[in-house]
Amino acid sequence: MTPDEIEALFTRSDGSFLFARWSRPIVPVVFGVKDETLPVIKGAFEAVCALAGHQMAETDLELGSNCMMFFFRDWEELPEVPNLDRLVPDLGPLVARLTAADANQYRVFRFDESGAIKAAFVFLRMDAQLTAVSAETLALGQVVQTILLWSDTAFRAASPLAVADGTTVLRPDIANVIRAAYDPVLPATARDASHALRLFARLPAPQ
Repeated sequence: MTPDEIEALFTRSDGSFLFARWSRPIVPVVFGVKDETLPVIKGAFEAVCALAGHQMAETDLELGSNCMMFFFRDWEELPEVPNLDRLVPDLGPLVARLTAADANQYRVFRFDESGAIKAAFVFLRMDAQLTAVSAETLALGQVVQTILLWSDTAFRAASPLAVADGTTVLRPDIANVIRAAYDPVLPATARDASHALRLFARLPAPQ
């Protein structure tokens, strides 16, 4: 992966560069799935956090849980979730926009005073497209897209996942970027595109 390709992963559709990673251990909680699916999602979090060298925890002192995943059938179900409007500002207008766009997923991030990620909310409307995806693939894809503040266009052309020997895995180039992004020497957030060069310098040498 070239520096330009890394820069594109964090360059938003308005042309601005914004990089952010989690500043605290991730404490996930999942709503709307069967009990047997929970270990699959937890396993995806554990795998991606291990890759990044980041921590998970049982509770967040400020928020209790700081990474909430919601699985549902219709966007109109969200306003019925108690107190969700306190966690996600302008929930009503957001639901209206997502319904009009026929979207099947959306992620909301919250940041601390330094600009690092302190919370994430993942919404998945289980339409025919998402329902056709295995739980393992869906969980891995969503956790990967939550471990960093990727650009809103980062994965439009190509998924961060790939299939190897019949198994869905994280693309090696994306895995390398995640590892580099969590180098403790690097800042947790950056707005200058030169940060892509710092990430590139931490990628493993080509074999």
